Amino acid sequence: MASQLTQRGALSLLFFLTPAVTPTWYAGSGYYPDESYNEVYAEEVPRAPALDYRVPRWCYTLNIQDGEATCYSPRGGNYHSSLGTRCELSCDRGFRLIGRRSVQCLPSRRWSGTAYCRQMRCHALPFITSGTYTCTNGVLLDSRCDYSCSSGYHLEGDRSRICMEDGRWSGGEPVCVDIDPPKIRCPHSREKMAEPEKLTARVYWDPPLVKDSADGTITRVTLRGPEPGSHFPEGEHVIRYTAYDRAYNRASCKFIVKVQVRRCPTLKPPQHGYLTCTSAGDNYGATCEYHCDGGYDRQGTPSRVCQSSRQWSGSPPICTPMKINVNVNSAAGLLDQFYEKQRLLIISAPDPSNRYYKMQISMLQQFQRLTRSYFNMVLIDKQGIDRDRYMEPVTPEEIFTFIDDYLLSNQELTQRREQRDICE
Repeated sequence: MASQLTQRGALSLLFFLTPAVTPTWYAGSGYYPDESYNEVYAEEVPRAPALDYRVPRWCYTLNIQDGEATCYSPRGGNYHSSLGTRCELSCDRGFRLIGRRSVQCLPSRRWSGTAYCRQMRCHALPFITSGTYTCTNGVLLDSRCDYSCSSGYHLEGDRSRICMEDGRWSGGEPVCVDIDPPKIRCPHSREKMAEPEKLTARVYWDPPLVKDSADGTITRVTLRGPEPGSHFPEGEHVIRYTAYDRAYNRASCKFIVKVQVRRCPTLKPPQHGYLTCTSAGDNYGATCEYHCDGGYDRQGTPSRVCQSSRQWSGSPPICTPMKINVNVNSAAGLLDQFYEKQRLLIISAPDPSNRYYKMQISMLQQFQRLTRSYFNMVLIDKQGIDRDRYMEPVTPEEIFTFIDDYLLSNQELTQRREQRDICE
């Protein structure tokens, strides 16, 4: 009996042996108790749906969003979901297929697999230091991101990157580099007049204005030249500042300090005289004093000053021959002619008891109080003739020797030296 059922193939049989005891019936089991326990009953299993390749829609119609299904049916090209149809799945550009690439319509009226299209994306680009970027379509396929740098920086590398089909960005990540030098502005050039009686001028100025075009950080500012407030000599002086930023870029600026000295025309010494001047002798504030040689008196202004108008004050004096009146009755009358003339008249007298000789000795004792810079002595005889001049103080012995000898002949001089007959 079992072999006959197998050949029929339409029924599935389940065999049960009824025990000697009264069988228990379970509702819904599909088996029914019988008084004869050794009988076998068979239950018919529900039939599977009959396979029919002629049904146009055996499986539901494939509909892939953002993709396409290319199907091949045994029934022909117009059948896309009949039994046995095989479909190749693909996605539109910019989407990636997730799941089976090929599915088949099964007898169970289902497709052999599932799939869907997911939009392709690249990872979010990191921000770059001192720069940014803007993208045309975010992180989606074909989106282009353009990079730019902050003010003061320059972009090195790819200026733009594109999201490709493999989910990666084209090119490489650029960097923003500070290659712009700082901005520096020096003070204006300046001109200064030297101070009175000086050949220099003290010049001040404010520090330069410095600004970095990138991050605003200035690391160092150097000065080449004198510091503000220094004394500058006459002429032009270049002051240079150099500023450095954090990226070691540098910028320099310079300005000119010009010092002028107001100068008067060069003075000429008077005839039979000379000049003594302070400072440079011709600059603003300098004072020049006029002096006359021995035997000459100064007539006119004793000194002149160089004024800011570059002209000398007063007018030049002259040196005239000294006029000495020897026909006087007293020594005071004679000496009064030399008052405040910085000159000394030496009168020789062979007799120590002579009152004029005594007055001469008293005057010579004052030589030690005369400085070399103001000393000028002229020796004049009783006729008022200039006999000798002394530019430095001398001892009385030297003066007396000259007085004793200057009127002697060469023969008398030789005899006096041999006999050493010197006037006491």
